[in-house]
Amino acid sequence: MSGFVRFFSYALAVVLALSGAASAAELSGWAEVEGRYFPEGPLYRGQESESVSVALRPEFYGEWAGDNSFTFVPFYRYDSADTQRTHFDIREAMFLKAGESYEFRAGVGKVFWGVTEANHLVDIINQTDLVESIDGEEKLGQPMVDLTLLSRYGTWDIFVLPYFRERTFPGRAARLRFDPFIDSDLGAAYESGDEERHVDFALRYSNTVGDWDVGVSYFYGTSRDPAYLPRTGTGASFVPFYEIIHQGGLDVQYVKGGWLWKLEGIYRTGYRDGGYYALDAGFEYTFSGPAFYGMDVGLLLEYLYDSRNFDFDLNGLVDSGYISSRFNTFMNNDYMLGLRVAVNDAASSEILIVATRDADNGAAVVKIESSRRIGDNWKAELDGYLFVDAGKDPLLDFFRKDGFVQASIRYYF
Repeated sequence: MSGFVRFFSYALAVVLALSGAASAAELSGWAEVEGRYFPEGPLYRGQESESVSVALRPEFYGEWAGDNSFTFVPFYRYDSADTQRTHFDIREAMFLKAGESYEFRAGVGKVFWGVTEANHLVDIINQTDLVESIDGEEKLGQPMVDLTLLSRYGTWDIFVLPYFRERTFPGRAARLRFDPFIDSDLGAAYESGDEERHVDFALRYSNTVGDWDVGVSYFYGTSRDPAYLPRTGTGASFVPFYEIIHQGGLDVQYVKGGWLWKLEGIYRTGYRDGGYYALDAGFEYTFSGPAFYGMDVGLLLEYLYDSRNFDFDLNGLVDSGYISSRFNTFMNNDYMLGLRVAVNDAASSEILIVATRDADNGAAVVKIESSRRIGDNWKAELDGYLFVDAGKDPLLDFFRKDGFVQASIRYYF
């Protein structure tokens, strides 16, 4: 982490130097207060039922002659209950040089690949910031060099990723954690002798043909999904173990009228317990018009499959000395049903309700996200998670008492 902090110091010095020379500069961002409440009592000692946190995410953007720009986005959160959720990150510190048929980026950035709602299988450039959100949507900034080649035949993105970011995990006193505890304070283990300095590579081709959006990608490097090594004895815990993998990915989206068809698929090799493939496919259909009082109402359905064996005994895995990366997901033969409502009012009120259910054991996760603007600068959000029959699933069982409600108010400047 110290190396990344040093990078922040260098990036801040660059921002201060460039801000004086920029032909156009802009400062924006947001500040947030968030509260969580867990109605059920904790499963593990030391956990709390309530927490309050504050977060700040400013953004500096500057432009220079010659189509050059620099974006700097630091992020900080303080959390009252989880020392690991109190953390700092550079989400972006990116220089961009734009040409007629190319774009060149260097620094720390965020790249998103994917089209599906339930699980972004192909999205592999950035590491998951798990303490921010359990759904994997929040990501850490990734050091990178990215060359984008633009043509009438599609877009090529070539990535060199010289430094690896370890996944964040909840602290011992936090809710939404596993047992044994995943102890990030003990560091991490790596397959590569270069550890976090292993140079990773990625390549993606994307194109739009008529109503079709297609992306084909390849990644070689340190897996963003760790396996785990047990540390037994007093205060038994897991240590993340990052292996070198290959991933081929495909994402396809078809748009026609109110229909939005989606597919993501990957094939990965390099894990100690063998390669596997996974897919997420489905659709969203949006109803609109006078019959819906000006609202857009979307119905979502997706199916998720993972070829790995999820019928496992955790104690047996601990005894073996290696816990597979499949420990990171419960979605192996699941379907997702969802409802999305955009009110289209002046306050941009929205609500999303999705339920993901295991077709084998019946365990389910229900997620609710709602938001509404208040005036020109404020936004309120109310979210919730419910774990249904979690005891039937070997992974969700750890969260069986961790359903929660989360409210936040955010000020944009």
